[in-house]
Amino acid sequence: MAEKSSHRADLQANFGHVPVLRDRVTELLAPAVEEMGDQAVIIDGTLGAGGHSEFFLKSFPQAYVIGLDRDINALTAARERLAPFGDRFVGLHTRFDQFLPLMQEEAEKGNTACRIGIEVGITGALFDLGVSSMQLDQVDRGFAYRVDAPLDMRMNDTEGITAADILNTYSHGDIARILKTYGDERFAGKIASAIVREREKQPFSTSARLVELLYANIPAATRRTGGHPAKRTFQALRVEVNRELEAIENVIPLITDLLVPGGRAVFMSYQSLEDKIVKKFFTELTTSKTPAGLPMDLPEYAAKFELITRGAEKANEKEIEENPRSAPVRVRAIQAKKGAR
Repeated sequence: MAEKSSHRADLQANFGHVPVLRDRVTELLAPAVEEMGDQAVIIDGTLGAGGHSEFFLKSFPQAYVIGLDRDINALTAARERLAPFGDRFVGLHTRFDQFLPLMQEEAEKGNTACRIGIEVGITGALFDLGVSSMQLDQVDRGFAYRVDAPLDMRMNDTEGITAADILNTYSHGDIARILKTYGDERFAGKIASAIVREREKQPFSTSARLVELLYANIPAATRRTGGHPAKRTFQALRVEVNRELEAIENVIPLITDLLVPGGRAVFMSYQSLEDKIVKKFFTELTTSKTPAGLPMDLPEYAAKFELITRGAEKANEKEIEENPRSAPVRVRAIQAKKGAR
């Protein structure tokens, strides 16, 4: 009973959302953060409701946290929530691979967290990838396929193309490619043909019409066994709208370059495309480039990073029971080697 009460308290404290693998992520970052003391700066690259950031600020009372979010509504709410921590928290409105110029500007203005991050380096970083729980639960944003809503899907709803723009303007080939590549949709070509045919009658604007089209074009046998027929298409559109994979490819070399010796970066992926990118970059960063045939590693070619997770860690049964959104998560973490830079 006590565990259930604690879980309810967590839900209330986190605006209805328990941060995925909060304790494990904090444990992964702890050695570096504790060693740096009052010079520790943590980047929360996917701030959302601020649950992870709040736990970091409480767990590491000397550390600073810089939270990044492209969604101004989420950022505003998180800033309000984390205001009691004063200058130990700063929130920046940016896509997570574009934060460095903003951080430099804030450092020049005298912001302590950003100044330390620029002058000393980043101690720890978390990137909880994909769409946030807050956005999924805001039905008017168009991320959820179980309710009728405008086909928007932008994490930053002030700029860029919408999902409706893609459906109404992309060529048949581009729509099929997106559905196949980003959603692993078996019927991508058939669905793309139906979309092009239907948009000639009337442009797409809300999700219900798209879901109806998907039901009509995905065979009944697949619908019975493959989960909700709209899941893959909606994922693919969201990834394209927000250029999510591009952002991941950009941010890994950026954040690893900013880590202090011993600094750590944690990435949490929820679909295979994300995890494959993280795994590929981590493999490259932790592999020696010493030419084959030499008897020892040459210092200039030695790997400057090491893995601190064995493969991809997953949520355990207890975590999944308490927080079902953790079920697909894959966690990988990397550390900058001391004396290797």
